[in-house]
Amino acid sequence: MGRAELPAGCFRLGEVNGTRRPYEVDQGVALVSVAGLLVPKLGYIGAGWATGYDGLRVQLAHAFADPDVRAICLDIDSGGGIAQGCFDLVDWIVAAKRAAGKPVAAICSEEAYSAAYALACAADSIAVPRTGGVGSIGVWLMHWDQSRMLEGAGMVPTIVQSGAHKTDGHPYAALPEAVRADWQGQVDALRRLFAETVARARGLDFAAVLATEARCFEGPLGTAEAVRLGLADAVLPPDRAFSALLDHVRDNP
Repeated sequence: MGRAELPAGCFRLGEVNGTRRPYEVDQGVALVSVAGLLVPKLGYIGAGWATGYDGLRVQLAHAFADPDVRAICLDIDSGGGIAQGCFDLVDWIVAAKRAAGKPVAAICSEEAYSAAYALACAADSIAVPRTGGVGSIGVWLMHWDQSRMLEGAGMVPTIVQSGAHKTDGHPYAALPEAVRADWQGQVDALRRLFAETVARARGLDFAAVLATEARCFEGPLGTAEAVRLGLADAVLPPDRAFSALLDHVRDNP
């Protein structure tokens, strides 16, 4: 059986080699897209609807080693995604850019929320347009109780399990309070890790990051406040932010 065809402009991670760059280069700046739903493993690069942390690592590793690349632009338009793998990637980007000595700019076009904002924080600067937004430094889980729906359909599921926690959170009954408390502890711990990552990467106070209470800073008022709080560096449309990055590259040969 042949492999499924990928959308135009996409290619598999295994196809990345020394002759094919996994990004475009504009006047010495590598353009790396962070778009759509963010997931740990996607397996290919170039999808408009999702971005894999695996693909981003491959793209950035190549860009940091590419002698024709003098800076990197993270072109971000994402509402976020999966926590698993995100914060490790942020830490890796911060270390890799320092080792390579190449600046990284996060340019929102239009938004960088949640996991996408975490990735933006790995950059040296964050620019957001006045109609865009940043933030949402928080974590959430959802339980869907389907028991009444099934009961109305005349269905009564029976679960046979071994291990007291094997089916924690299953959708066929209301969420037990003990499981709810456990889940709350998990999301609280992940939120602290998120806030620590942002504070460390942006040079902010941990308590101040937590105090945002996962707010989305959007629109003219919100983006201005994000800059005031240190969550972003400038309110600029993407084209002007990219021009500023090109100027920086030209002025620092």
